[in-house]
Amino acid sequence: MSTPQEPAARTARPIEAREMGRSVVRRDGRAKVTGAATYAAEHAQDALHAVVVQSTIARGRVTAVVSAEALAHPGVVEVLDHTNAVRLEDTSDRELAVLQDDRVGFRGQVVAVVLAESLEAAREGAALVHVSYDAEQHRAELRPEDATDAPEQVNAGYPTDTDEGDLDAAMARAAVTVEQTYATPYQHNNPMEPHATIARWDEGADRPLVLHDSTQGVHAVARTVAPLFGLEPTQVQVLAPYVGGGFGSKGLPHCHEVVAALAARAVPGRSVKLVLTRQQLFALAGYRTATISRMRLGADRDGRISAVGHEVLEQTSAIKEFAEQTATITRMMYAGEHRRTSHRLARLDVAVPSWMRAPGEMPGSHALEVAMDELAGAAGVDPVALRELNDPPRSPEGGLPWNHRRLVECLHRGAERFGWSSRTAAPRSTLDGDWWVGTGVASSTYPTYVMPGNQARVTALGGGRYRVEVGAVDIGTGAWTVLAQVAADALGCPVASVEVDIASTDLPAATVAGGSSGTSSWGGAIAAAAEQFREDHGEHPSPGAQTTAGGAADPRHEEHAMHSFGAVFAEARVHRWTGEVRVPRLLGVYSVGRIVNPVLARSQFLGAMTMGLGAALLEESVRDPRFGHVVTQDLASYHVATHADVHDLEVEWLDESDTLATPMGSRGIGEIGIVGTSAAIANATHHATGIRVRSLPLTPDHFLDAPATVGGR
Repeated sequence: MSTPQEPAARTARPIEAREMGRSVVRRDGRAKVTGAATYAAEHAQDALHAVVVQSTIARGRVTAVVSAEALAHPGVVEVLDHTNAVRLEDTSDRELAVLQDDRVGFRGQVVAVVLAESLEAAREGAALVHVSYDAEQHRAELRPEDATDAPEQVNAGYPTDTDEGDLDAAMARAAVTVEQTYATPYQHNNPMEPHATIARWDEGADRPLVLHDSTQGVHAVARTVAPLFGLEPTQVQVLAPYVGGGFGSKGLPHCHEVVAALAARAVPGRSVKLVLTRQQLFALAGYRTATISRMRLGADRDGRISAVGHEVLEQTSAIKEFAEQTATITRMMYAGEHRRTSHRLARLDVAVPSWMRAPGEMPGSHALEVAMDELAGAAGVDPVALRELNDPPRSPEGGLPWNHRRLVECLHRGAERFGWSSRTAAPRSTLDGDWWVGTGVASSTYPTYVMPGNQARVTALGGGRYRVEVGAVDIGTGAWTVLAQVAADALGCPVASVEVDIASTDLPAATVAGGSSGTSSWGGAIAAAAEQFREDHGEHPSPGAQTTAGGAADPRHEEHAMHSFGAVFAEARVHRWTGEVRVPRLLGVYSVGRIVNPVLARSQFLGAMTMGLGAALLEESVRDPRFGHVVTQDLASYHVATHADVHDLEVEWLDESDTLATPMGSRGIGEIGIVGTSAAIANATHHATGIRVRSLPLTPDHFLDAPATVGGR
């Protein structure tokens, strides 16, 4: 039996698809709809309840925490603050170094935590904790003049700046130019299941800390939390069998996991349950930063681009840097010899931003694709034709050949399905009753990520059945089901003969469910493990035969520009008296490699496009710079798309298999659907009204008392 502790990674051979490509019913569906699925907060019903006390200043120091009244409350067991909480071994990450000193870095920071026998007692106890502060002057408003610092790095390890050719000279020579600024607002992830953790310490155990956590990556939580408490990652067990969404907010550990572990350390033998409220998510669980993009496009009279510039101003937290890769999409999307991109930050006294679905690509694509629409208007070129004209044969960033770039096919197929040929060229030319009607298009793209460090274990159960184990997390995307399909084809058996076990650090290492990399990375590890299993045990393994192996990206990835592409078409109707915007039709056509499970994939695309619709029309977190906090702290004031907002929503994908990307022939699909969607809608509103709105969301006030011209405003 082969069970190496650290198996070497291998690149698996392509898998023949038998079970992949079928709409297999999701394995966790019945458990979820019947309430049998157990989420993080539903374990350990005898746990103590924790409620955090948050700072009411944005910058300064805590001078006193008076907890006597709270401790006298019936049911309250303990109150922790910076004076009595366990000292962490590592406090370099100030977001996670909770209750370690008296410094306050943003409004809403955790300054105390109350433990009680009931949630009601904990909440009442928290209200009885009195905190005094020495407040300092803070900055909490994103202003262009303040965003002057270059980040140490931008998310995903991309270079901060790029500069090729002479952009300024190329712009001066261009016959047609666009120089405009586009803005996207703060946005919050708001998964249906709030962030929750149950922690328990057992000092005498091999794994003294156990966490039931709502997370996108159990191994990532263990690696992050363990060193804070002087433990090895193998000494922390993290379990997350069911997760009610994340959209990136659960991809990185936040302070609540540390708070739960600190609280449990203070009450040996008891579990501690911490569930953040909807309001607390707006300060403690990350968000998408606002962005200000200065776009510069220069082209000849036919629309052939020669100059591309994208300068981004965005915000980070003074206590911890996080910079979205907003301009990276502009580096590779369209042809153009002279190119410059940059990222600059304003370091504000606010909560720490983090991942939100397609971080960087979503706001960056909005700026680029609206600028492309403006360029099409200025050059008198159809927007679809403009994108086709500037489709590069090789990646403009580095000159590498594409793995699969079928953007033009997506544009043509979408245009055919959408009826683009009947579109009137002039904006503000179609009035249906009291509604101006227009259509718009935008391109979509997302990088193909295959993360290193993934492993899988295959065990023969006898009778042609197998168990496949990998420490992945299903955040609602269908990993339980899709990984079984991948395993079945890799092992050459029916999907019904495969058991899948995921979502525990007891299982082989797996990377986070993020970056649209889950199926690609975990599936590649399963394919490698199945291949190694067959080499180890043959075609007729004995029951109990077992192999663990790691998957690796195809080395040819380094020789190719690895991306997926798509095209989004939108119809917008804008009421001429009220400015109300409706989107009766939205179509996405995508090139994403093989679709492993069509019914689950369709759900992913539609969900992402709906999120893009929400970003276009509704989503905006409003921060009060006087006090430093977000005031839209619930789903009554932070608006997301509902059934009434979603009308005719369609998705289609090209038939293909990209075995350069993964052994399954698939690429990631979770995020590409949000990229470009808001731009297509914004472009449609301009076509409908002649009013060019360059900031999100597209609220009715933008379309009232504005000049109705082709150039917009």
